[in-house]
Amino acid sequence: MPEYKQFPLSDTAEGLTEADILAWRVQPGDVVTVNQIVVEIETAKAAVELPIPWAGVVTELHVEPGQTVEVGTPILTVDVDPGGSAAPATPAPVAAAAPVAAAAPAPAEEEMKPLVGYGSKATVTTRRARKHPNVALGASDAPNVALGQSVAQAAPAAEKPRGGYVPLAKPPVRKLAKDLGVDLHALTGTADGGVITRDDVQRAANGTAVPVAVSTVDAGYDPSTRERRVPIKGVRKATAAAMVQSAYNAPHVTEFLTIDVTPMMELRERLKKSREFSGVKLTPLAFAAKAVCLAAKRTPDVNAVWDEAAQEIVYKDYVHLGIAAATPRGLVVPKIRDADSLSLKELAVALTELTDVAREGKTTPAAMSGGTFTITNVGVFGVDTGTPIINPGESAILAVGAIRDTPWVVDGEIKVRKVMQLSLSFDHRVVDGQQGSEFLADVGALLADPAVAITY
Repeated sequence: MPEYKQFPLSDTAEGLTEADILAWRVQPGDVVTVNQIVVEIETAKAAVELPIPWAGVVTELHVEPGQTVEVGTPILTVDVDPGGSAAPATPAPVAAAAPVAAAAPAPAEEEMKPLVGYGSKATVTTRRARKHPNVALGASDAPNVALGQSVAQAAPAAEKPRGGYVPLAKPPVRKLAKDLGVDLHALTGTADGGVITRDDVQRAANGTAVPVAVSTVDAGYDPSTRERRVPIKGVRKATAAAMVQSAYNAPHVTEFLTIDVTPMMELRERLKKSREFSGVKLTPLAFAAKAVCLAAKRTPDVNAVWDEAAQEIVYKDYVHLGIAAATPRGLVVPKIRDADSLSLKELAVALTELTDVAREGKTTPAAMSGGTFTITNVGVFGVDTGTPIINPGESAILAVGAIRDTPWVVDGEIKVRKVMQLSLSFDHRVVDGQQGSEFLADVGALLADPAVAITY
């Protein structure tokens, strides 16, 4: 007889309570194998691919792309004994994110555990399907610290605007598009679920792509008020909660420093021409990361954290450096583990890999946890400085501003120099003004004259 098993939305080991269905990788009637990826979900932190722990035939999908479901909710039914002789049993109703078709009776708890973990909720919550807006095409993608939220495409003709949507495409297809200079946001995927294929990219390169359908009246838009309402969810919801928590719990102090980084920029040009740095993308951010790691050794307070529950200050003998990065899904802060143990070249390589993965939406939840200090590069937007909010679980954050040609006094004479601004926000419960000032001065000294590093 056929044996039906229901696949529940899993807790991906990050305290997950709900997630959005981004895209299905299978359809009813498809044969699946153990550990095959069947669905891509978006949590508050990252896009995650979920494997199926059984082999069999997919009989039903219970949730549509774009819907939000609670952890533990059955989202897929599989017949793990498709060769059974008896007629298929009539599945029992399953409550999900919206009215759905029938599903098989829930199996025993041990049968519902997928390989990546399972949720703690024993009940299933009925949730109204949420509408997602479409945003007019044309806004440019921010290269570093962008705000926004991702929404799954529900059909091949769905809009894929830059201001929040993630074009559905596999990494090889994304690379092909990059190599050919094709903007994935301007394409309509022809595969199931609106997924963009290699053929779609090739057609776009040849000028024969299927254009994106843009509606003048999209979901969430009210023509009478000329307003569009966007559900607060995913990355935007998590970011807002974290920033409010930090702003209210940690007494913020921000200090500013303007420095001449001409020597650093000259060193950068020399290193780029050297054999050791051949093929390495060496950015000013890499120098800032190295300076932070060196300065943190002299002022460990900025790398500590206030533990309210234990009433202790925890000093970290390592630097897990967070880098605020823009993705089509919104602002994320992946970490470079043990950044203090890396050379300048290794930091440059790690930064390139980190940002590439983040922009593809493939940063894992684990890669965004456990940070001890964060750098946010507002300079890529031409911004001089700001007052960044400390990430929860940390005590300081450094904003790196734009590097500009500026009149500067050198040996009593006015010269044009490369000048940038730094701003450091710190938790005054952990870091006193003296420690914060010393740290910021050290970072500034290292960027103004990298040779200072040999004295540390």
